[in-house]
Amino acid sequence: MQPDGGARIETRDLCKVYRGSSRPAVDAADLTIEAGEFMTLLGPSGSGKTTTLNMIAGFEDVTSGQILLDDADIARVPPHRRNLGMVFQNYALFPHMTAADNVAFPLRQRKVGKKEIARRVAEALELVHLGEHGNRLPSQLSGGQQQRVALARAVVFAPRALLLDEPLGALDKKLRESLQLEISRLHKELGITFVFVTHDQEEALALSDRIAVFHEGRIEQVGTPDELYETPVSHFVATFLGDSNVFTGHARDGIIDTGWCELRSAGAAQAGPVALVVRPERLRIGASSEPGANVLSATVTDIVYQGAFRRVFVEFDGGTTGQIRDTTSTAPVTTGQRIEVHWPGDAGVLVPSDGVAETRVAASPVTAR
Repeated sequence: MQPDGGARIETRDLCKVYRGSSRPAVDAADLTIEAGEFMTLLGPSGSGKTTTLNMIAGFEDVTSGQILLDDADIARVPPHRRNLGMVFQNYALFPHMTAADNVAFPLRQRKVGKKEIARRVAEALELVHLGEHGNRLPSQLSGGQQQRVALARAVVFAPRALLLDEPLGALDKKLRESLQLEISRLHKELGITFVFVTHDQEEALALSDRIAVFHEGRIEQVGTPDELYETPVSHFVATFLGDSNVFTGHARDGIIDTGWCELRSAGAAQAGPVALVVRPERLRIGASSEPGANVLSATVTDIVYQGAFRRVFVEFDGGTTGQIRDTTSTAPVTTGQRIEVHWPGDAGVLVPSDGVAETRVAASPVTAR
C-alpha cells in the first residue's frame, strides 16, 4: 500500500464561475503544493477553499486555468483516472457493507485480485487501528471509527495524494483532537501529499506544513503556521487566523496616530493608513518601565477563565475594545477594574488598513473560543 512518494500539485490561474453568479467562486488561484507536503486550505464558508479542492479532485469542472499533477495537466481528466484519495466530512460509507468491504471497494473497482485485496484491506485497517473491526457495519461503529474506515478506504489503493474535505467537522472537540493526531501520524507514515480543507484555525495551525488562506475566492496568503500567525500580510489574515487586537490609524516617523492615542511600532516609518496587529498574548497587565513600550489605560469589561490562562476583555480610554491572554498577573483582576495595559514597541505587525474605520479587536466575549 505504500506509494513511491507524494505528488506535486499546482494550480495556475484556476477559476470557477457558477452559472448565474456575479463573481467567481475561485478567482485566479495560484498555488503550489510540494510532494509529500501537508497543505491546508483555510477560510470561512464561501471563501473558495472547498471548490478548489473539488476541482483538484475532479468533482467540479474548471472554468479556466490549469491543475497540474506532477507537471501533467489533469483539469479535464475524469476523477477516477486521477488516482487521488478523498475523505469527506460525512464519511460516505456504504451502510450495507462491512468496514472491510467498504475499504475493499476501490480495489474491486480497479480489478485487484482477491488475495491482494485481502492483504491490502487488512493492512489499511491496521494502519487506522481498526484491525479487529473489519466485520462490523458502519452503524455498529462510532463516528470516529467510521471516519477511520473512510481514511483507510482513501489510502488502500496507494494514491499519491489524499484530499480531505473538513473530515473532522462532524466530531466533538475531544474526538476531533484525537483524530487530528491520527491524521498527522498517517501523513508521516504514508509520506504522501495531503490537501486538507477546514475553517478551523486551530486545526490548521496544529496540522499543517503550510496554509493557504482563502477569502472571497482568492488566496490572501500562503505560508507556514508561524509565518501566517506572526507576519500576516493583510487585515483579513490577521483577524481570521487567531485572535488579534487591531489598531488602525495613520503612520508617520515610527508613530501610529489612531485619533485617540499614539502608538509606537518598529515598522511605521513609512507614512500612510495602516492597521497595527498585536496578538493578545503580547499584551501585559500593569505598568511598564521598558523603553519604547506602548502603555494604555483601560477598564476590564469581562474575564473568561480557560484553565492555563484567562481572556481579559477591556475597553480602552478611547472607547475601543481589546483582549489580553493573561498568564502572568500575580493579582487577579476583576470586572470593572481600571488597569494599565502595555506591550513592546516591536510586538505588533503592520498591515494595510483595508479601509477599517476604527480601532477594534477580532474577538469578543461572545465569540471567544
